[in-house]
Amino acid sequence: MPTSREAVRSKQSRLARAAAVFGPGLVVMLADTDVGSIITAGQSGVQWGYRLLLLQFLLMPILFMVQELTVRLGIFTGRGHGELIRETFGRFWAIVSAAGLAVATGGALLTEFSGVAGVGELYGVPRAVTLALAAGALLLVVITGSYRRAERVMIAVGLFELAFFYVAWAAHPHMADIVRGAVNIPFANKGYVYLAAANIGAVIMPWMIFYQQSAVADKKLRPEHYGAARWDTAIGAVITQLVMAAVLIACAATIAPNRPDASLNTIGEMSQALTPFLGGQAGRLVFSLGVLGAGMVAAIVASLALAWGVGEVAGYRRSLELRPLEARWFYGIYATCVVAGALLVAVWPDLVALNVGVQVMNALLLPLVLGFLIALAVRALPDQHRLRGPYFWLVVAVSGLTTALGVFGGLQGAGSL
Repeated sequence: MPTSREAVRSKQSRLARAAAVFGPGLVVMLADTDVGSIITAGQSGVQWGYRLLLLQFLLMPILFMVQELTVRLGIFTGRGHGELIRETFGRFWAIVSAAGLAVATGGALLTEFSGVAGVGELYGVPRAVTLALAAGALLLVVITGSYRRAERVMIAVGLFELAFFYVAWAAHPHMADIVRGAVNIPFANKGYVYLAAANIGAVIMPWMIFYQQSAVADKKLRPEHYGAARWDTAIGAVITQLVMAAVLIACAATIAPNRPDASLNTIGEMSQALTPFLGGQAGRLVFSLGVLGAGMVAAIVASLALAWGVGEVAGYRRSLELRPLEARWFYGIYATCVVAGALLVAVWPDLVALNVGVQVMNALLLPLVLGFLIALAVRALPDQHRLRGPYFWLVVAVSGLTTALGVFGGLQGAGSL
C-alpha cells in the first residue's frame, strides 16, 4: 500500500505532467475564435437573433472529434500533418493538401490583420502604425523564443478573448428569448443556411489541423501524454464555442432589436454598434482586448501552420526549437506570411469585407481537410489506435453531415445552387 506521502507525490507528478502537456489544444482553440469568427458570430446574432445559437453548442463535440484525431496522429506517429500525408499518400496529395492550407491561411491572415487594424482605428491610431506594431510583435514572439515560450505568450494573449463573456453579460439577455429563439430554426431560408455554413467554416479550418498535429510533434508528446492532450483539446473546444456563443448573444440582445439593419462587416462597425450597450469607453476597451487576443493568436497559429505544413511537404528543417539560421525556410515562410498579410491589409483596407466569405471558403474546403484526416486515422496510425468499429462510422457520419451542410450552405447562399 502506498503511503500518504507517496500518494501526494504521485498526484503531483500527474499534475505536473498534465501541465507540461497542456498548450497545443488550448492555443489552437483560442486561435479558432479569430476575427473572422467573431464577425460571423456577430452577424449571426444581428440577422437571426438566437436562431444560430444552438449550432454553436452542436459544433463543440464535432470540433473535439476532429482535433482529437490530430492529437492522436501527432502523438502516435510523431509526424506533422503534411509529412504524414506525404509518407502515406505521396508527394502529389501532400502538395494538394498544402495548397488548400495556403489558401485558408491567406484568408485567415487578411481577417486577423484587418481586425487588429480596426482596433487601432477605434483609438485614432493610423492603420499603418497598428499593422507595423502587430507584425513586429508577431515576429518577435516566434523568432526569439522556443516553442514553449511562444506557446505561453499565445495563451496569455489569447485569454483576452474571455472579455467577450463580459460583453455577453453586459448585454443583459433574457433567458426566455434565448430558449425561444434557439429552437426556432428557418431551415428553408438561404440566408440562414449561408450563415450556418459560415459558422461551420469558422470552427473547422485547415490551419488548425496542421498546427495542432505539428505542435504536438514539435513538443515531443509521447503516448503517456495522450489522455492529458485530449483534455487539453476538450477544454479548448468548450471555451472557443462559448466565446462564439457569447458574441452571438451580445449582438442578438443589443444590436438586433435596436439596429436590425446594422452592417457588421468590420470590427469598427461592430464596436460602434455595441458600445452604447456596454458602458461607453470601458465597454469598448473590453471588446477591443478580446479582438486583439483573437486576431494576434490566430495570426501566429495560421502562419506557423503554413510554415510547418510546407516544410513537411518540402522536407526542410522546421521546429521552433531551432534557431532562425538553422531553419531559414521555416522562419522565412512564417515571416513572409506575417509581413505580406500586414502589407495587403495596409494597401487594400476594403479586404475587411471578406470576413464571412473566408469562413464560407473554409467550409468549402472541408471535403479535402476531413477526407485526409480520416484517411490518415485509418491508415497511418498503429493498429491499436486506428479509427475503426462504431467510432469510425460515427466520425464518418458526423464529418459527412457537417461537410454536406457546410458545402451546400456555402454554394446555396452564394447563388450557385
